[in-house]
Amino acid sequence: MNEALYKCVDDRTDELVALTVDLIRFPTVNPPGDAYTPCAEFIAGLLARRGFETKLIRGEGAPGDSETYPRTNVVARREGRGPGPTVHFNSHIDVVEAGEGWTLDPFAGVVRDGRVYGRGACDMKGGMAASIIAADAFLAVYPDFAGAIEISGTVDEESGGFGGVAHLAGMGLFSKPRVDHVIIPEPLNKDRICLGHRGVWWAEIETKGRIAHGSMPFLGDSAIRHMGAVLHAFEEELFPALDRKQTSMPVVPEGARRSTMNINSVHGGQTEDFFPGLPSPNVADACRMVIDRRFLIEEDISEVKGEVRSILERLKRERPRFDYAMRDLMEVLPLMTQEDAPVPRAVAEGIRNVFGKEPEYVISPGTYDQKHIARLGHLHDCVAYGPGILDLAHQPDEWVGIDDMVESAKVMATGLDVLLRGSTGP
Repeated sequence: MNEALYKCVDDRTDELVALTVDLIRFPTVNPPGDAYTPCAEFIAGLLARRGFETKLIRGEGAPGDSETYPRTNVVARREGRGPGPTVHFNSHIDVVEAGEGWTLDPFAGVVRDGRVYGRGACDMKGGMAASIIAADAFLAVYPDFAGAIEISGTVDEESGGFGGVAHLAGMGLFSKPRVDHVIIPEPLNKDRICLGHRGVWWAEIETKGRIAHGSMPFLGDSAIRHMGAVLHAFEEELFPALDRKQTSMPVVPEGARRSTMNINSVHGGQTEDFFPGLPSPNVADACRMVIDRRFLIEEDISEVKGEVRSILERLKRERPRFDYAMRDLMEVLPLMTQEDAPVPRAVAEGIRNVFGKEPEYVISPGTYDQKHIARLGHLHDCVAYGPGILDLAHQPDEWVGIDDMVESAKVMATGLDVLLRGSTGP
């Protein structure tokens, strides 16, 4: 156990809490992408004072990017005294909307009873603060290290990460030889290492009809009724079939070890925007559904899509006047880093030292920015590890424990020690 390194982290506990509070107070809500630039500038200034070279990089052309809401990312790099590997800590700075049910100001960064409360405290500004303190402690103890340390604050993870990590990975900023190892401080519980995630396929299904007067629906063809047939077929055929599929991946929670599909939205008929409660008396000529299919490493993406298309094709054969269109929105393949890769081994060493136990290896039910690092950066030595209880993410009165952040910072500092110095000794 590296007592000098851990003492440096302990000595910075007040700084860790203050930094978490400062980050929460930037209301970086996505959508639309509020306060990205001032938050990124704050992080850049903080890291520049620690000797990092910093850059602000806008995700120009990404979904949501505009002059009003620029997708501003910060990337910081601290070179060592000689050549060696680069360890990169990547955290997203965007948060979801606060929503209802809060008992305190979601953007005040309230510190109470050993916790820091606020939107993003758990997911994942507490993790970002912990990674900065971990790097700071490592640099204080080992100023002559070889290699480099990078820290990034990126945007839009909550909406796919296209203006953040995907944009930077497309620029080569998450690829060798620039970067060798990546740790993403997502809140997966402090004694867990997240090796990857299930796959995801989002698609839009549109059923088609014919408009007519609502008093004479027999002269038209209701796209909503056709969509009802699709929903019925999904309930009777697809959902039971998905529930029977099991994975060997250690996905948490237990219910996510099966294939799942969520109906994100259904839109059909005429709008009520202008006359609430008084829609036009028309037969709907179009109805759209967005599906969110999560699949397992044992499944092939063509099979996943084929299951849905086969139901639609059968309805087209059997149901009079049924017609449809299907459009892909997003697809990401399942991902799982091997337990014996350098980053999982280094983080595992930290968990053993700090907690005196073996880590639990898990897979996330949903995707996060590791997907872009793998598919665009072609870098696979990457895990998610950070403080915070996963179930608190996106909830009212979200919080992160101060002790959890301190202990996670020690684990991350150990990871730096293993990856950059090859040992956990003093």
